[in-house]
Amino acid sequence: MNSTRSPESSVDSKSTLVYGLAIAGEAVARALVERGERVVLADDFITARHHNLADELGMALVDGADVDEIDRQLRTVDRVVPAPGVPERHRIISESRALEVPLMSEIEVAYRIEQERHGGPRPMVGVTGTDGKTTTTLMAAAILKKAGHRSMAVGNTETPLIAALDSPAQVFAVECSSFRLAYTEQFRVRASVWLNFAPDHLDWHDNLESYRNAKAKIWQYTRAGDVAVAPADDEELLSIARDATARTVTFGADRGDYNGIDGNLTSPHGLIMSADEMKRSLPHDVTNALAAAAICIEAGLAGPQHVAQALAEFEHAPHRIQFVAERDGVRWFDDSKATSPHAVQVALKSFDNIVLIAGGKNKNLDLSSLASQPGRMRGVVAIGQSATDIAGAFDGVCVVETGTSMLEAIRIARRLSKPGDVVLLSPGCTSYDWYSNYNERGDDFSHLVISELGEEFRHVHSN
Repeated sequence: MNSTRSPESSVDSKSTLVYGLAIAGEAVARALVERGERVVLADDFITARHHNLADELGMALVDGADVDEIDRQLRTVDRVVPAPGVPERHRIISESRALEVPLMSEIEVAYRIEQERHGGPRPMVGVTGTDGKTTTTLMAAAILKKAGHRSMAVGNTETPLIAALDSPAQVFAVECSSFRLAYTEQFRVRASVWLNFAPDHLDWHDNLESYRNAKAKIWQYTRAGDVAVAPADDEELLSIARDATARTVTFGADRGDYNGIDGNLTSPHGLIMSADEMKRSLPHDVTNALAAAAICIEAGLAGPQHVAQALAEFEHAPHRIQFVAERDGVRWFDDSKATSPHAVQVALKSFDNIVLIAGGKNKNLDLSSLASQPGRMRGVVAIGQSATDIAGAFDGVCVVETGTSMLEAIRIARRLSKPGDVVLLSPGCTSYDWYSNYNERGDDFSHLVISELGEEFRHVHSN
């Protein structure tokens, strides 16, 4: 069990404004109050839950709309910890910068606390990238578990890193979103991977350069002995890795220190396994697995045999090219987690003949790249706020129809599909026009597919 230390020894400031009180914000507030720090709570939309939290912690609660009070608090606190959902263009960010109040993310605060842990900080491996972060982080945690460690997948997962500090975990696999990396000043891990980079989250970041710079912080504070794992076929990421203090290791499907040549996952330390031995081995599954293997092995926390054991049993998280059902020779897949064009392209490369259901609320991204695989497209069903943009992207590529509800989209897709086809929900947009989150969207899609096809065609396990 971690010891509770005084605020001066465990954190770098005496008072903190925590702005945004969802999962990460609440976890930060609880951790800092537990360690004796004064915390001011704030949110754009104050709810009864926020009042209950403030009463429980005995701390002030400020409505973000109260500009004068927010400004007053900014002059009394030593730092601001914005929740991951607070975008760069939010007033609290600009005002903090104008007043030179340090901005610090959840993983930065957690990292600083962990450095003062009695017995020393625990090892961490890290994962960032536009797509594949969660899967690679979960794979890494599974590998570390097979190696005999009590491991936890934390960060941009269901459990913030700061909420796991008092757990019995021996090692952490940290999913590092750009939102969390943007406000780091010291955060580093023993081995980390930057999986890929493509335009995304331009509704949060000021511009693409800001998004890239946030990602690059995964390697900004590395030290000699750390490892930066980069894709062998991405010269930009390789260059950033090689400019870091860390040792560079590469991975890739057909080249790199960790590679999938001839259908085998291979490392500098020998053969890991055949891709056929993985529970699922779509092209991106293999590269994600190689990345997870690299950070665990190069960190000295696991061996090739542990990777093989973990990947043979690994169950993918829901809504990531998840098999739903098959009828009349047509397979249906839920890829609701794909909220950017880059993520959709990954899914499209996994199949040959596709009826795509795409659309939703765009993140200020160029959707034209969705049509980058014209030879694979049987048809497209455009949905949600961006339906017109989706239709425009595929104009002249394949037949396009618009669905005004998920049920209508499914019925159109069923009519357009032929035996041997795949119907793929891979939206390329967020779910916030029709649903609360991508999980809700994927669940609704799967439920409606099963209802339309008949219960007897339901498959419980992903394929």
